[in-house]
Amino acid sequence: MSAAIWTIVVAGGSGERFGAAKQFVELAGRSVLTRAVDAARPSSTGIIVVVPAATVAEVNAASGVGVVVVPGGATRAASVRAGLAAVPADAGIVVVHDAARPLASPSLFRAVIEAVARGADGAIPGVAVADTIKRVEGTQVVATLDRSELVAVQTPQAFRADVLRRAHAGEPEATDDAGLLERIGFVVAVVPGESRNIKLTSVGDLALLAFLCDDPGVEKSSSDEPVRA
Repeated sequence: MSAAIWTIVVAGGSGERFGAAKQFVELAGRSVLTRAVDAARPSSTGIIVVVPAATVAEVNAASGVGVVVVPGGATRAASVRAGLAAVPADAGIVVVHDAARPLASPSLFRAVIEAVARGADGAIPGVAVADTIKRVEGTQVVATLDRSELVAVQTPQAFRADVLRRAHAGEPEATDDAGLLERIGFVVAVVPGESRNIKLTSVGDLALLAFLCDDPGVEKSSSDEPVRA
């Protein structure tokens, strides 16, 4: 039986560190937010976009069919919960994606969704850590970590809808949703992430993202078929 797949695109930040609301910055002719939403479309029954309250009307007017726009919360986790509250009760899988990763490919959405459809409670993309990682206290190194056991985690992240709702019960905080599942003992699978799936954090990242937009190796969402779970 096919399960409804809903994607929450988290774009509720004010952009204080970036110096502007980065989700609305133009990147090679389209906004960062638009790129993130377009990547989610082929695999989503519907999309919830979470934005600052003052921008809801504007974003809603510019959004296409199948997109619901809601105001975000004071933290990322609160914004995810705002989006989750708008996801229909019959959804089988919920995907959470940060708009600040505008070059995630439709293939990556498929990969995490398919991992959940195969039985995982949640699935996340991970990229192998190339640098040596050390744990420090103040200015002193206290340990060198085994990087063969480490991955840098990205979004989109997919979850069984009931599991994600349970993980957010009680309004906990975490840097990503997979962390909430880990706390209560659910199984989170890892799929290969994408080197192009860079998070827009600083103004300097825009030039690199723009370069990657011009790279013909970047997958285009228009060529992808919908995912069925």
